[in-house]
Amino acid sequence: MTRSVVHLVRHGEVYNPMKLLYGRLPGFHLSARGRSMAAVTAQYFAGRDVAYLASSPLERAQETAAPIAEVTGCEVDTLGDLIESANVFEGLRTKGLRSQLWYPPRWRHMTNPLEPSWSESYEEIFERMWRAVGHARTQAQGHEAVVVSHQLPIVMVQRHAQGKRMPHVRRKCDLASVTSLVFEGPDVVDFSYREPAKDV
Repeated sequence: MTRSVVHLVRHGEVYNPMKLLYGRLPGFHLSARGRSMAAVTAQYFAGRDVAYLASSPLERAQETAAPIAEVTGCEVDTLGDLIESANVFEGLRTKGLRSQLWYPPRWRHMTNPLEPSWSESYEEIFERMWRAVGHARTQAQGHEAVVVSHQLPIVMVQRHAQGKRMPHVRRKCDLASVTSLVFEGPDVVDFSYREPAKDV
């Protein structure tokens, strides 16, 4: 049976001095550190058998994919299914004492963390992300593919590959990390996680 590998790369650090939840908002680019992270992670794919490269349409993902394209010689295929999850709190500060989630009018969006009620459902995120992974596997059949996406969509695939339920508390998907799925035909037979840019 044909063996293929799909690597899921999370984008690098974003320049976000206001500490906003940027979600799908345009205009959020990699920081200087983020560009360095992308360059280091790109080197992880040097010499590998990468035959296909895809990215979310958002700037931070495209900028992370660019050095991978240089290293692998692949053109970047933009896939809408790889985009960040939708979130009603986009544009707000959501962490710390200055979080705008303390305001009671926003609480109606936080009624069900198992769905979650402030975003696309976990199932919807997984389904579109898995569709993108399947497309990448098909395009690189017998070789390796790289897809650049965002934390939550990648975590949904991680949890599926590990046989875990979608609702969760903790995530292991750091900036510029690489989650690798080994397929034999359509079946995942191995799973690994690496952080090539951990020390950047």
